[in-house]
Amino acid sequence: MKDKRTGECLWFEWSGDGFAVSRPSSIIFYTYDHVDLEIDLIKRALASALQRDGIVSSLGEGYRAVERGHISYGYAGEINKEIYPTVCNEKGITLYEDLVENPRAVTWVEII
Repeated sequence: MKDKRTGECLWFEWSGDGFAVSRPSSIIFYTYDHVDLEIDLIKRALASALQRDGIVSSLGEGYRAVERGHISYGYAGEINKEIYPTVCNEKGITLYEDLVENPRAVTWVEII
């Protein structure tokens, strides 16, 4: 039977450009759309992603990491069909004044 749990692939580790971390050892996860981490499904999905990726050893530890995390909202998109997104403003302009394709709302969580 195929696993069809809602939220299973909601969060991804950030490999894109332009997101400034507060600590070099931080791990950044993101999801498209501006989401509320107070919603249990969203918080559980991130805690589960942390556990699946081996960042934490248990779901409870994942929840604690999410609680300590720093949440940021913004926009990102791809430049010239790159596979990794780049941070931009809501009009699609990056810090270096490049134009991204299809800027989308993003929620980042910095896990410290």
